[in-house]
Amino acid sequence: MLAIKRGKIAKIIKQRPGLTEVEVELKTGEKRRAINYDDLTGEVSLGDEVILNTTAVELDLGTGGYDFIIYIEGNEPRDLDGLGHIMKLRYSPFQLKTLSVEEEASSWQQEIKNFTSLEGNPVIIGSLHSMLAPTVIVLNRLSNFSLQIAYIMTDAAALPLKLSNTVAELQQKELLDTTITIGHAFGGDLEAVNIYSGLAAAKEVAEADVIIVAMGPGVVGTGTKYGFSGIEQGEIINAVSNLGGIPLAIPRISFSDERKRHYGFSHHTLTVLEEIALREAVVGVPKLSAANKQKRLNSQLIESNLNYKHDIRYRDGSDVLELISNSDIGVNTMGRDETEDPEFFMTAGITGVLALEELGVSL
Repeated sequence: MLAIKRGKIAKIIKQRPGLTEVEVELKTGEKRRAINYDDLTGEVSLGDEVILNTTAVELDLGTGGYDFIIYIEGNEPRDLDGLGHIMKLRYSPFQLKTLSVEEEASSWQQEIKNFTSLEGNPVIIGSLHSMLAPTVIVLNRLSNFSLQIAYIMTDAAALPLKLSNTVAELQQKELLDTTITIGHAFGGDLEAVNIYSGLAAAKEVAEADVIIVAMGPGVVGTGTKYGFSGIEQGEIINAVSNLGGIPLAIPRISFSDERKRHYGFSHHTLTVLEEIALREAVVGVPKLSAANKQKRLNSQLIESNLNYKHDIRYRDGSDVLELISNSDIGVNTMGRDETEDPEFFMTAGITGVLALEELGVSL
């Protein structure tokens, strides 16, 4: 079910290519923040009458407190232009066409057809969107900004790439070279049907030295063993290994989350690495000065038998945390920055270090 309301654009808060944040005044006089995807619904102006999807905000879900503009009154329908026949958001009122790298009209189809292997490319696999920025920061700083980095956004969370402030900032500052959206996610520099062809595009089209795969903003969790969207991390580990790449999984580690199931190694990470990942992954674990925290991580690894199933590598995370803190890119997870949740961010950074080691980059 959708919750829908009608209102008028009272203020343009900010804009970037493809996305406009606005303030909408409802018929009741209440003012709400809303997001308009310009490529989907057209550009908005002050005074426009709009129809909003208010479902998530009314349910008090973690979407940043935004409604989403469905329709702008009086907008003339636009003719379809450009190439592409692969539909995303299929059979929904918002189904849209994209030009996927696999289809005949794509200038890259032959490269995708010729792809056979990742040939040992390191592929960093995260389970939260907030792992992207710290990983990219470390990769760039320690390689002296010499790498081609591709980000594959899956469809496990937000579907429009334009929603991500992180991606917009990383690309604007030339820290991220190519974005690829797979499945029903859309809006990347390249579109692909699934993770396999997305990885092929990252190698053959983007010519990436390092590939990062993670969902967009908006992870889903239910407090049950298998009911979380980050479970895809295990399936992506399998895909990378199947294609001859080196999967490096970022474990979700925190000692700041008040929920016991996310203390130390999150139960999400343990489930993924124990049960879902059928292939070995490289897993970076921070060396911590606090003995009680290190003991917690070590005991979780032993209890889960992960020391035998995966390539566990311990690294000091203090230097990478300093790189992240000194960057002009802000990092945040669940409302916490690197000073409030240091282990989370240093773990992502350590995975970047391990990818550079696989590439033979001198550190």
